[in-house]
Amino acid sequence: MTGIDYSQKIPNNVNLSEDRALQRALEHWQPNYLNWWQSMGPDGSHGFDVYLRTATSVNPDGWAHFDHVKMPDYRWGIFLTPQDGQRKMHFGENKGKDVWQDAPGEYRANLRRIIVTQGDTEPASVEQQRHLGLTAPSLYDLRNLFQVNVEEGRHLWAMAYLLHRYFGRDGREEADALLQRNSGSEDSPRILGAFNEKTPDWLAFYMFTYFTDRDGKFQLSALTESCFDPLARTTRFMLTEEAHHMFVGESGVSRVVQRTAEMMNELKTDDPAVLRKAGVIDLPTIQRYLNFHFSVTIDLFGADESSNAATYYSAGLKGRYEESKRTDDHQLKNDTYRVLKVIDGQLREVEVPMLNALNEVLRDDFIKDSVGGVSRWNRVLEKHGIDFRLITPHKAFNRKIGSLSEIRVSPDGHLLTEEQWRVHQDEWLPTAEDRAFVASLMGRVAEPGKFANWIAPPVIGINRQPVDFEYVRFN
Repeated sequence: MTGIDYSQKIPNNVNLSEDRALQRALEHWQPNYLNWWQSMGPDGSHGFDVYLRTATSVNPDGWAHFDHVKMPDYRWGIFLTPQDGQRKMHFGENKGKDVWQDAPGEYRANLRRIIVTQGDTEPASVEQQRHLGLTAPSLYDLRNLFQVNVEEGRHLWAMAYLLHRYFGRDGREEADALLQRNSGSEDSPRILGAFNEKTPDWLAFYMFTYFTDRDGKFQLSALTESCFDPLARTTRFMLTEEAHHMFVGESGVSRVVQRTAEMMNELKTDDPAVLRKAGVIDLPTIQRYLNFHFSVTIDLFGADESSNAATYYSAGLKGRYEESKRTDDHQLKNDTYRVLKVIDGQLREVEVPMLNALNEVLRDDFIKDSVGGVSRWNRVLEKHGIDFRLITPHKAFNRKIGSLSEIRVSPDGHLLTEEQWRVHQDEWLPTAEDRAFVASLMGRVAEPGKFANWIAPPVIGINRQPVDFEYVRFN
């Protein structure tokens, strides 16, 4: 079933009406979700008509419909790609057998843990971005924020469906808990550290959607390989929606860099103080934001050596990025991988069993992908004749998870003492002054075609609409 039935209380393409118990359970969860959205979703947006894309099918071509939607009336639902029927396990110890259509008893707890962890990230980012609508630099950007938020909300629905459908009472309780934890809460925080950090301004939002949503791309890609077929089919369609979120981040930072470069040329200076006075974000501050969001995000991949990662792979629960395109034996028992360790006071790569290093494999795939976008930001600087270049820091920089969390490392990969770190950390990570300055630039611009001074307009509008299109209509 590729089309989505919008006549149901919960839009879906999983024949929900044929399973009355499941339908009742999800219809009981739905008002709790809507209450969460009202209290933790975009601040002050109720009643806005927003130019949103809504999924109408899971076909690769033409799956989305664009139109103005009143924010509380957006229809969140359950969309899975069609069942293949012939799919076989293609990695792990059960390679070659039919994929599971139900959660196998021996892997039930681990599968639930994977789904809960993924599900917990989705509402967290909405909560982190809750106040950004009040300071959007344009209607175009405000619309993009809402699009990201409604789709993260739908991704929560995707995980809640799996918990309800395949994990019984335990799953229903876990789905309830997804709405009870909140980002940054002292009593009930989100599971992963990065999702308890604040997203206080729009530069942080663009960095988050570039780096942290890219983590989402790699985690979801690993789950599309899962031998638990409902999880693979669910995450495959989530990935379709995720691509826009990374576009928002990449193009957002690119437009900030462009505007700064334009002002540097106009004023013929690279002095941060002069540029700040002119109302744009100086390049060293952008670099410090990049350093922070990159380092926080790569911690999301977990410890560099992990027995859990080995268990998930061997059991067939979670594969590698683009598992089916790799040419090894897909069991990895005799393979090794190089991870960073401190040996004799030096950072060195050492070989460890590949199965235990699968978090590091995924992290390295992410880093390679991230560097590509940073090079595109540098092409903006190059085009404007600016010598400064943005750089992704060393992967041991500012780590909080794994063996690298026990050492201090500079952005260019040199081991430091604690004192050396304290002396230089304000050069490498955003300071309170940096954040206060960026916050001082934030102020809502709500006239079609107008943009805040610190960011350049986009090259093209959404769905080929003009840049001055009325992307958001207020009450």
